Amino acid sequence: MKFIDTHHDQWRTAGGEDGPISHPPKVDHSLLTLGQWHAVREQWPADKAVGVILPNDADIEVLECDVTKLSLVVLQFPKWVDGRAYSQAHILRSRYRFTGQIRATGEVLVDMMPLLARSGVDAVVLRHDQERAAAERALGFFAARGHYQGDVQQTKPVFAR
Repeated sequence: MKFIDTHHDQWRTAGGEDGPISHPPKVDHSLLTLGQWHAVREQWPADKAVGVILPNDADIEVLECDVTKLSLVVLQFPKWVDGRAYSQAHILRSRYRFTGQIRATGEVLVDMMPLLARSGVDAVVLRHDQERAAAERALGFFAARGHYQGDVQQTKPVFAR
């Protein structure tokens, strides 16, 4: 799991966050809202890395045709009790075979780390009051114990081999 420090992140939101943009930004590693992406996806240059911020109430199928163009999908957890973004991550990895970075943002807590990893999330922006060391410990908790069901990386339970 990669822990993102937003102050040193290479990804930058494009101007006009409140609405669609009419042309692709000229910078690499642009992070666009879903509306911005839909406005420019047909003309996006193949040599420029692009990411999309997907609200957790958006239908993940809107990105199905675009997964080969995207380098990053940011999934939002507006409340820690709202798990719809777990399903979005799982579908991106297992059904659409997305190979780019899936990043969790918002109310991302230490307790969520194992399920985030099992769902296909590989980068997080922890909530301001969460400690990275505790999150790293949480990721290792189940590693030696196994799980009762498979996940996006290990489709069969560890103990079933």
